[in-house]
Amino acid sequence: MVKYKHCPYCGGKLSYNDGYYLCLDCKKKTFTGSYPGVSVLPVKNGSVLIVKRARNPKKGTWDSIGGFLKEGESPEVAALRETKEETGLNIKLTKLLGIYMDTYEYEGAIFETLNIYYVVEIKDGKISAQDDVSGLVWFPIDKLPTKVGFKSFEKALLDLKKWYKAGRGAGN
Repeated sequence: MVKYKHCPYCGGKLSYNDGYYLCLDCKKKTFTGSYPGVSVLPVKNGSVLIVKRARNPKKGTWDSIGGFLKEGESPEVAALRETKEETGLNIKLTKLLGIYMDTYEYEGAIFETLNIYYVVEIKDGKISAQDDVSGLVWFPIDKLPTKVGFKSFEKALLDLKKWYKAGRGAGN
């Protein structure tokens, strides 16, 4: 969890309480929470499209397409935006696979994250690795990579495999 040192309102000293910081000077509360992110798992012909991370954290590991929501952005809109930014593809959301907790290290700080995963269909677009992606690979759902960057992604892949084996992936 990120540890704040100064009040964002007056610069005073903070005291941490259950889920928020209390400024000892101005008495205002600063609330903390998990940072929301969205990920998509394009499924086609028994395979799922997975990316290789081009940047830290976890550079070089396998990951899902996705990223953090912008302020005021819905998960659905973020999923469409992140997919276009990272792959050049346009997608259709077909299923909310699950919501998973995780952590994300950035510049020495650990952030708690809430990760929303969707199963999606590709509508159109020219596939190419863009933004913070160094590669895109279709993996058979029964032969998924083991060197993944985040625990939430590992859990989502297990749930994807269960969902697919249950016959819900028929037609993809």
